[in-house]
Amino acid sequence: MTDHHPPLFEDDDDFEEGSPKYSRNVALFVLTVLSVFWTGAVQEDPTLASLSLHRLPELLRGWHFALPLLIILVSHEAGHYIAARIHGVPASLPYFIPLPVLSPFGTMGAVIGMRGRIRSRDALLDIGAAGPIAGMLVALPIIAYGLSLSTIGPMTATGYTQEGQSLLYALMKRLFAGPIPSGFDVQLHPTAQAGWVGFLITMINLLPWGQLDGGHIAFALFGERQHLYARWLRRGLILLFAGNLAKFVIPIVRHQSAMSWGLAVGNSAFWLVWFGFTGAIAWLSGTPNHPPFEPGELSPARRAIAWICLALFVLLFMPTPWAQY
Repeated sequence: MTDHHPPLFEDDDDFEEGSPKYSRNVALFVLTVLSVFWTGAVQEDPTLASLSLHRLPELLRGWHFALPLLIILVSHEAGHYIAARIHGVPASLPYFIPLPVLSPFGTMGAVIGMRGRIRSRDALLDIGAAGPIAGMLVALPIIAYGLSLSTIGPMTATGYTQEGQSLLYALMKRLFAGPIPSGFDVQLHPTAQAGWVGFLITMINLLPWGQLDGGHIAFALFGERQHLYARWLRRGLILLFAGNLAKFVIPIVRHQSAMSWGLAVGNSAFWLVWFGFTGAIAWLSGTPNHPPFEPGELSPARRAIAWICLALFVLLFMPTPWAQY
């Protein structure tokens, strides 16, 4: 799931004030709503995986997951869009990405098209930071409420899905779900899972690379030095993949785990996929480097916001975002 801002990939008509084309935005949003509600409904009743027309109203059963997740996604995109409009940067409405079945969350987030590059350093920081900040302001109370509804249960040896753990998420679990005995974990209420997905989305978007939100923020803060930092960060994704692969494969080799090789590789693949995805973004844009901005310095307040966003990335970072046992 991602939210990035390529320098140019939309038709001019999408930016004309007098004749906006909203049909694609609306169609994709409706499909995303259906996909996310279906995903939530299947969590409530697995028989809905093979949905028939007469059971379509039962999609509403997925609202505990779907509604809070959609609120987080819309808030994130609204933050970007409003910041872009404030700075006079031509921006399209969000293009939501429905992804039923292939995504465990029913969506891959959304993208906003921007005509040309963001030339102002202040605008670059504001637009990059507004989405994650807006999304987190909504995700935090959602996950707090969802965790208060969740229960503590045993971690079974097989058939167990472990969501990614981060410093902030671990703190939230301790505060709102209470003490967790060894061998047990929080059995997430669907609303808590939606909040966790919000954390995952924000973490991915805050990766300080290229034209992801974190790349905008880091480039506004560090300038040309960010090109070097971003190259090392992308190499680090390979190390994360290798570390996860060792974590899941070595116990199999030593006959200390009954996990299948397919699950071991699947549990390790997240950061390898993102290594490939960032490479694809660089190839499509013609360069891995962030486009330059006009001369100017960030104000102390904006520099503080940039550092807060980078610290938030550290607090949200999940070494293993998703694992099945």
